This record gives sequence, structure tokens and C-alpha cells, in this order.
Amino acid sequence: MTDKLCYEFTNNWFDLTAKKIWDSLIPQINPTRILEIGSFEGRSACYLIDHLAAYKEIELHCVDTWEGGLEHKQIDMDKIEKRFYQNTQNAISNAQNSVHLEIHKGYSDNILSKLLVEGKRGYFDFIYVDGSHQATDVLCDALMGFRLLRNDGVLGFDDYLWQEHLPYGVDPMRCPKPAIDAFTNLYCRKVSIISAPNCQLYLRKISD
Repeated sequence: MTDKLCYEFTNNWFDLTAKKIWDSLIPQINPTRILEIGSFEGRSACYLIDHLAAYKEIELHCVDTWEGGLEHKQIDMDKIEKRFYQNTQNAISNAQNSVHLEIHKGYSDNILSKLLVEGKRGYFDFIYVDGSHQATDVLCDALMGFRLLRNDGVLGFDDYLWQEHLPYGVDPMRCPKPAIDAFTNLYCRKVSIISAPNCQLYLRKISD
């Protein structure tokens, strides 16, 4: 497995939220075709390359604008994007098997629409939603991601309980949870919930 020293990350968000879950979940679902919405510096993408390409070929699609959200105004996103490219290239160069990495720079609604038009409905084994924190954006990612996911595939959401610290309190339109809850309620007959800590939510698609 690739030595983490070859990577450059400026935060440990993934380690604090997803890593422990993925250590158990990823071997169980063993995805080959993966779609990641929101890539930032590539920490989760590198995890997937390290753990899956060690023993098989994988196809990984990463979607991001690298413009940042409302909460990233103080971050130099050009540097974030450069680190993503360097980190993922380091991971690929050390992988034991072929990694087909497709980088889609743009807004997720445009990119996911394009993937559907290209015939990738029901194509992906695992889709991870970790892009915009705006409720309307998260709901759009969920709805379109569901169509791109194969039956028995897994749809994961980061930041389920994330809230923005605003002077007037919590704005439900600027939180992922209302959108994720709306999606799971409306699709309750088409998905089953996979047990995980409340900071994230994972759903298995059981029917179209």
C-alpha cells in the first residue's frame, strides 16, 4: 500500500469522519466503478486507489469545480486543485493495478447529466456525495446519483450532520441533512440504510 508520506493534505476531515467507516465498508462492497462528487485535495480518492487498485483494476470518476463553497472563501482553491492532481497521480503511480481516473471539472448537475446522456445509468458500484453543502445541491446530487448507481450499489453521503456557523443560527437551506432526509424518505422503498455513525449516511439501492 502507498506510503502516505508521498501525499500532501492540509486537513484531516476524511480521517475524522469517513476512514473508520470505509475500512469496514469498502471491502464489503468492493466497488470497481466509483463516482466521487466533491474531491478537494484527493484524500478519499487516494484512499480508494490505495485500497482497491492494490488487487484489481478500477475506474474512478472525480467531480469538482475547485471553486470551493461559501465556507471556503478564505482558502486558495487553486492550490487545493494542484494538490488533488499531485496526490492522485502519486497514488496511481504506486498502484499495483491500472487506475482509470476521469476528472470532471465543473458543477455536478452538469457533469451528472452528461454521464446519464452518455449511457451511464446504473453504471457505478459506489457513489460518494461530498460536494456542496447547500441543501438544493445535495438533493440534486442524490437524485441524479441514484440513477447512475447500479442495483445493489451503495450511495454515501458525507457531512450528514454538518452545520454552518452563522450569526443568525442554523439555515436549513445551507445544511446537507434536510436534503438527505428528503431523499431517503421519498426513496424509502428503493433503498436500505447501512448502519454507520450519524456523521455520514450510506444507502444500498434495492430497486430502480
